[in-house]
Amino acid sequence: MTQHTAPTRRTVAKGALLAAAAILLGPTATATVRAGVPAPAALRLPGPTGPHPVGLRTFALTDTSRNDPWEPALGVREVIFSVLYPARTVRDHPRAPQLTPAEAREFAGLAPMVRPGLPAAGVDWGAVLTHGHVDAPALPGRRPVLVYSPGGGDSRTLGTTLAEDLASHGRIVVLVDHPGDASQVELPSGMRWTVLRGNPDPATFRTMIDTRVADIRFVLDRLGSLPLAPVMDLRRIGVYGHSAGGTAAVHALAADDRLAAGVNLEGYLDLDPDLLEGLDRPLLMFRTDGFEGAARIARSWAGVPARRVALAGSNHWVFGDYAFLVPRLQAAGLVTAAARAALIGPADPAAAVHAVRRGTRSFFARHL
Repeated sequence: MTQHTAPTRRTVAKGALLAAAAILLGPTATATVRAGVPAPAALRLPGPTGPHPVGLRTFALTDTSRNDPWEPALGVREVIFSVLYPARTVRDHPRAPQLTPAEAREFAGLAPMVRPGLPAAGVDWGAVLTHGHVDAPALPGRRPVLVYSPGGGDSRTLGTTLAEDLASHGRIVVLVDHPGDASQVELPSGMRWTVLRGNPDPATFRTMIDTRVADIRFVLDRLGSLPLAPVMDLRRIGVYGHSAGGTAAVHALAADDRLAAGVNLEGYLDLDPDLLEGLDRPLLMFRTDGFEGAARIARSWAGVPARRVALAGSNHWVFGDYAFLVPRLQAAGLVTAAARAALIGPADPAAAVHAVRRGTRSFFARHL
């Protein structure tokens, strides 16, 4: 990994984000952050449902063929991704935290701005454990590969539970982070923060999707050289993503013949209608009934050949780990009922989670 320094710019970017969060939250919430909370809410993620324990390895790579659109001074594009896989054994291999200690500290300050309604204090984000065991030995055999792109502003690890479930059922799942877009990403060269301020304008959205598709294709280029390559069947690769990640997943599916099938978790498809018009590979698309962008989803999905599934009583962020984290925060008195409804919907998320897990699993089993 090539080292690059741009500390002043990054410090300014982080300061702007925290200042914006303070304005949105007001002086009382800001004081609460400074004071701290003596008993932070305990958050847990549910375990996967498959027969295999899950291993996890993380890789950071540099693409020297292109520049970073969000920080041009870098001169290259840095990408980090985690690979989840069925493990032969997980004995003596610890469970990975959802966020690194440094990422957890950053997210604690950014959370209310990145996802309005999340608490400004009272949560130990660094204590949330995944069910992926670091560097556990992989179960022998070649298995299909699924590449994931997260929602706009999310880091890759907020899609952990669906990925772990897929891995526990015998898939290799690659969670790709998109630095500069994600809320925060810890790279070997330093911490990166999101450049997003609310909903992106058309030009920013275009840059997001183009960059994400390029990140996905770069990762595909490198899969065969990874230490885990012997357990990957690179003839059977699928792609899925949420929100902006869903948009990127479908664009990558249309643009790259290495991808055989895709799942779009409520991502807009109006960026390149001509590209998608001739899409001839299997596509599954999920949507919620509470998303504020429902009209745009309906318009942009019209005419796209795909199977569609609607989730009742749900909202846009139910597709990620917020489906499990937000109800616990509400139970602890840290998230209001209105904020919960705006994030994941008013209904018990169990039915939506089950539908997404089972539907995604069976779709890829059928088409890979």
